[in-house]
Amino acid sequence: MHAVTWNVNGLRACEKKGFADFFHRVQADFFCIQETKMQESQLSMLSFHAEGYHAFWNSAEKKGYSGTAIFAKEQPISVSYEMETGGVSNEGRVITLEYPDFFLVNAYVPNVRRDLERIPLRMEWEDALRAHLLRLDQSKPVLYCGDLNVAHQPIDLKNAKPNEGNAGYTSEERGKMSELLDAGFTDAFRYLYPDRTDAYTWWSYMGRAREKNVGWRIDYWIVSKRIASMLSDVRIHADVMGSDHCPVELEIELS
Repeated sequence: MHAVTWNVNGLRACEKKGFADFFHRVQADFFCIQETKMQESQLSMLSFHAEGYHAFWNSAEKKGYSGTAIFAKEQPISVSYEMETGGVSNEGRVITLEYPDFFLVNAYVPNVRRDLERIPLRMEWEDALRAHLLRLDQSKPVLYCGDLNVAHQPIDLKNAKPNEGNAGYTSEERGKMSELLDAGFTDAFRYLYPDRTDAYTWWSYMGRAREKNVGWRIDYWIVSKRIASMLSDVRIHADVMGSDHCPVELEIELS
């Protein structure tokens, strides 16, 4: 099974920069996107069409903000949006698809903002998300992906020391990622490539950061620990443009 996650930083803008080319080339079974920045009612504004896919949209109430979507080749057993309790319910941040052998969860985790004002909300959201994943994991394995807005370890960003305490690399955010992994989940990329450096999924638009590969790994595939041995590969497509993030592709042999 192949699945992709990509924060497109506005699907309408990304479409003009080659989104469809990559989408059709990779032929993923599941294609999860974050920060769609559009409503489902605005689909007529796109020239891109996902033929052969079922599309699931969760848009923010605020137009031009946040939003998630999943394109799936197979119809799921069930679909749910957001979480049972906690979190932010009007920003289009979570989609969960249920299949016979697993759950797929696509999320766009709230940014704490430069002044860290959203840390309390983020902590509440992380706790609710972890509880959501654990509930799902009780019945079948979970594949969780998205822009998780945190670099977990020093290896996951170019300049760790100067960024300590900055948004995306606070002790609070990193701690919540550790809590999630300790609860029975696995960072798929680090499981396969524990020591790989300079592997990033987001770069600032400033200072030619992408050209210099001064980046952060903040886009993830997280899987239930009991299926980690089924992972075949996780590919970071750093050469694919169109957004300040790049796509991350998962390959797993679910039996």
